[in-house]
Formats: sequence, structure tokens, C-alpha cells
Amino acid sequence: METAKGVTNMALAHEIVVNGDFQIKPAELPEHSLEKKVRDIVHKAFWDCLEAQLKEDPPTYDHAIKLLGEIKENLLSFLLPGHTRLRSQITEVLDLDLIKQEAENGALDISKLVEFVIGMMGTLCAPARDEEIKKLKDINEIVPLFRAIFSVLDLMKMDMANFAVSSIRPKLMQQSAEYERKKFQEFLEKQPNSLDLVTRWLQEAADDLAKQRCKMLPPHCSADGATGGASTLCSTAVQNRAYLKLLKWDHVNRPFPETVLMDQARFQEIQLELEQLLLAGTILLVTFSAAGSALVDVPGFAEKIKTIVKVLLTGMHLPSFNLQESLATIGEKVCAEVNSCLSQHGFTPFSAERETGLKGQIQAVANPDNTICKLIDSRIEKFLENYLASSHQKSLPAVPGGLGPIQRELEEIAVKYVRLVNYNKMVFSPYYDAVLGKILTKEESQLVGKSEES
Repeated sequence: METAKGVTNMALAHEIVVNGDFQIKPAELPEHSLEKKVRDIVHKAFWDCLEAQLKEDPPTYDHAIKLLGEIKENLLSFLLPGHTRLRSQITEVLDLDLIKQEAENGALDISKLVEFVIGMMGTLCAPARDEEIKKLKDINEIVPLFRAIFSVLDLMKMDMANFAVSSIRPKLMQQSAEYERKKFQEFLEKQPNSLDLVTRWLQEAADDLAKQRCKMLPPHCSADGATGGASTLCSTAVQNRAYLKLLKWDHVNRPFPETVLMDQARFQEIQLELEQLLLAGTILLVTFSAAGSALVDVPGFAEKIKTIVKVLLTGMHLPSFNLQESLATIGEKVCAEVNSCLSQHGFTPFSAERETGLKGQIQAVANPDNTICKLIDSRIEKFLENYLASSHQKSLPAVPGGLGPIQRELEEIAVKYVRLVNYNKMVFSPYYDAVLGKILTKEESQLVGKSEES
């Protein structure tokens, strides 16, 4: 039980750190589930009972006072240590003992208390909840008003929790990294061969860079992790190449390296997003090439084409998806959009021959050896490689030519990808350094051997 709890906590901390959009959301029960039916019945019984009590002559306030007590606790929980005056106001106005005495003596003004509660909620809530607070003031019946107040309080709790999450993320990052490294070390001590896949992964990355070095390499290894020089490879460059290889991974037939296994689903999601973006970028490039300069600066045109491509490529990674059929449909719709846009801006629409040519180019995107597709793919990879090498800088690197129409989507993916990579480095860099120490020493000794032979 303790182990399971530890794994759950580690997974939650990991999610908060690597997912910049992480938010705590209220639990929603399935529509027709037994749990939801039971909850709805219990809630209805409670609110019906409250309504019946308030309709008695004289009214009974037992349930209402309990609700005011819960509201008081909620409001106090939103306060910071320095909110002394607000704390005093809440404690004084929502004094349950005094409220009970007023109820017993028939002097309780429930509406006045609720008005105070709504005002205090307006003071403490995030600006995004101002509209919900405004709606509360329009509710006149007390029972629906109580229900609405608790709904808004639940939203405020979520806001407070998410603010806390964003505040602790930097500190949590370091603590979570140390915790994950400690747990992995314990696992490694029980399973000494737990770095076999990592070793193979890093070795392949080093081999890739060694092949590149034979063709075209700068004379020395730069400090920012650029590719290594003619004599040795940079450890950082090898790691960056290894992370890029994760974006071309065969998830069906090949096990994921042990140190990135927890994030396999995230890397796979990024891989799929990039594959779809590659097709979108290629289609946009051939479309603009076919249309010439007429449509390059037309506002909204590229977005329309991206929307068409995104909708028609939905599910492209499913076995049942027919890429050729989808590309044929995309070709039809792109040509129709191109002709419509050309006509609106006073240009001559495509002839039947030019339409056929564009449709053929779009369908050719399905070919793995498509020249334009390979060009866009290499530029996307180069952009990500540059971003990895300069990830300590706040600004993104320049986007290579031809990627302008997909720049926004590419940068969003890059930010998500680099955050994932940097955290993984923070956790596992000692293991990578140890493995790469052996790989690069072997590589250097082989180079020395070849040099002596020559």
C-alpha cells in the first residue's frame, strides 16, 4: 500500500512538472453511473429538506446554519496569513453561536448573511470568477442561492489549488527530480541490467553523430551542445541526438529506453503531432508554390488550409485510416479554397491543368520518399535540434525557411518537447554521463587506433 502511494505521488509530481498546462479539475462521475445516481439522490434529499425547513412556520434554520458554517470554513481557507482584517470580518459576521441565538429568537436575517457571503466571495475570488459572482446576486430564492454559492466555492477551491500548483512547480521540479532519481537507483540495484536499452539508445545516437562527423563537422565541440569536433563527440550533442531519435521511434516493435519510459506516452503524442504537422507543412508549401505570390499574404488563408488538413487527417495513425483517400479529399478542398481566394482578390483561378497538378502534388505527400516532405522533415528536426542546444536561452531559435505557415504550431510543440527533455536530463543525467563516458572513451580509443594505423 505504501509503495503504491509512493508511485502515485511520484507520478502526480512528475505530471505537474512536465505538463505546463496541468490543472486540477473537479471529478465528474459518468452520466449513468451508480455513483452519480446515489450522489444526485442524496443531494436532492438534502436540498429538499432545507427547503421544507425554511417553509415551516416559524422557519427552522438547522440545515441553513450548518451550511453557513461550511461556507465560513471555506472562506477562511482562502485567506493568507496577512488577511487579518478579512479574517476578523468573516469570524464576526458568521459567528455561529450568535446566529443560533438569533434563529431561536426569530431575529435571524438569512438574506443579510448571504449578501455578506457573496460580497466576501467577490473579494477573494479570481477575476475569472467575477461573472459567476454577478449571477449569484440575481438569484432571489434562498435554496437555489445556497446551491449556487457552493458551486462557485468549488470553482474557487480549484482556482486556489491550481495557483498553488503553479507556485510550487519550480521547487517541486528539484525535489521530484531527486525523488525519481532515488527510486530509479533503488530499482537499478535490484535489476543491474536496467540500463541496457538506454545504453543501446545512446550508442545509436553516438553512431549517428560519428557518421555525420565523417561528412561535415566543425573543427571543435562548442559549449552549447553543438555537434562534436573531428576528434571526439560532445556528451551533450549525443544526448540531444538521442532525444531527437525518440520522435522517430517504432513504439510497436521496439521497447522504449528505461529512463524515459514514464514519459513514453508523452513522447509518442509529440511524435504523432509532428507527423501530422509535417503533412500540413508540406501541403501548405506545395499550395503556396502552385499559387505563386498571390496568396502568401492573404490574411487567414493559411489557417483555413491548416484547418482543412487537420480535420481530414484526424485519426491518421489508426490502422483503419486511408491516407490516400484523405489526401485526395484534401486536394479537392484545397483547390476549391485556392480558387475562391484567388477570385475574391482579383486573381485568375486555377485552370483544370493547374488544379490537377496541385492535387497530384498533395497526393504525392503520402510517398515516404517525397522530396518536399523530406525537406520539411529535416528542417523541423533542425529547428528542434537548435532549440535543444540553446534551451537555456529564453527565446526560441529562428524558424527555418518554408516553415513559416506552421511556425506557431511548431513552437508550441517545441516548448512542450524541450520541457520534457530538460526535466528528464535533470533526473537522469548522472546515468547518461556514466554510460556516455564508456561510449565516448571507446569512440576516442578507436579514433586513436585508426590514427596510429594511418
